[in-house]
Amino acid sequence: MVAEVMGASEIGQRLSELDGWVLANGAITRTVEMRGFPDAITLVDRVAVVAEELDHHPDMDIRWRTVTFSCVTHSAGGVTARDFRLATRIDEIIKGFTGGN
Repeated sequence: MVAEVMGASEIGQRLSELDGWVLANGAITRTVEMRGFPDAITLVDRVAVVAEELDHHPDMDIRWRTVTFSCVTHSAGGVTARDFRLATRIDEIIKGFTGGN
């Protein structure tokens, strides 16, 4: 079953419920700065475990201590509820590192 692509208004409303996520290049995206490179790698490792659990994988870009996550359901051709579930889990992991920042 293919996930249903969300419309712009629904995406905007759902983004308002998340911390730091924006719509960019057809995906929901968040950038976070960690204390250092080892923390950035640990963050990515923890997100990888969740991504496997959900069978939905974000694009991740690591630049020294800055990590950018982009979530889009490629098979559906846009942003779906699966992306927001993953983004919510990523936020939970980030809060574990930063205390909510």
